[in-house]
Amino acid sequence: MTDIKLHGFWYSPFSMRVKWTLKLKNIPYEDIEEDRFNMSAQLLQYNPVHKKTPVLVHDGKPICESMIIVEYIDQIWPQNPLRPTNAYEKALAQFWVKYADDMVPAIASLVRCSNDIEKENAIEKIKEHLRVVEDQCFTEEKKFFGGDTINIVDIAFGSVVKFLVVLEDAFEVKILEYEKFPHFHSWYNNFKDAPVIKENLPDQDKMVTFLKFFREKILASS
Repeated sequence: MTDIKLHGFWYSPFSMRVKWTLKLKNIPYEDIEEDRFNMSAQLLQYNPVHKKTPVLVHDGKPICESMIIVEYIDQIWPQNPLRPTNAYEKALAQFWVKYADDMVPAIASLVRCSNDIEKENAIEKIKEHLRVVEDQCFTEEKKFFGGDTINIVDIAFGSVVKFLVVLEDAFEVKILEYEKFPHFHSWYNNFKDAPVIKENLPDQDKMVTFLKFFREKILASS
């Protein structure tokens, strides 16, 4: 039987991507929860370059970086495919996956902001990204980025937006406003309510509590 282990953090948007992918494909795996502040020697051995999660270990071989792991899983287990087969559509999906990752620095800046000006600048940068997606990705009515089924772009954006929604609660601000981003807002509701995603979303209140603790730890060490 294939041996699959996932080293990750329960609250990490990057670990979420891999968990959702494994669940969408009905692949059994061992979930190994790492300690953000005291990572295991095994994890550091599996990812000696970046020393971070997630790491998927397949038959003893480690694969690092969340979207690389998602693509690897999609190649090895073809059931419920997440990537388009058409070359152009596949390239387009890769572009928007990259754009989802481009949002991460602005979101990280919001977590680390130490004053109102930094906070406002980070929020505006996030909204700039949301405007681009709102204007460019929802030119036609569709439930998901992949149409009627979840695809790799949904996985990429879904994890980022989940973390963003947690930040909204933690900072008591509204960023993904329905009035400004109606299509993006509707897409996220469809995504988070999909049975496999809904059953594997970290608890919102628990994430807010952890994020506040994590932020305090960051600011105290800066």
